[in-house]
Amino acid sequence: MTSPQDTITQLVIAMNAQDLETAVTLFEPAASFVIKPGIVVSGTPGIRQALEGFMALKPTLTIEAQQLVQAADVAQYCARWSLKGIDPTGTAVQLTGRSSSIMRRQPDGRWRFVVDNPWGTDIVA
Repeated sequence: MTSPQDTITQLVIAMNAQDLETAVTLFEPAASFVIKPGIVVSGTPGIRQALEGFMALKPTLTIEAQQLVQAADVAQYCARWSLKGIDPTGTAVQLTGRSSSIMRRQPDGRWRFVVDNPWGTDIVA
């Protein structure tokens, strides 16, 4: 993955394929992930558990609009997204949000998430 956008594309593909292992590799080991406003997990085990929860919905994730701002080896990614899925009871679920995430270029040239906040400014009370 040579650009931040490549990482975003890989995350969308992994989520839609319910490919947890690939999705987890897109995050730095000490990264943070906002599960929902007020709940933040850090580190690979927490991120794995959070992504598992989203993947349990058998999601279809789409990005509706996006913007990327890059400064050297750091990038901020903002997007409007939607996720459709089915909860464990068989009920249809639709989630939407405006994400704000930070990525960093790794020594091997790949980009990984440092902070992934699918809820953007919704985390501010």
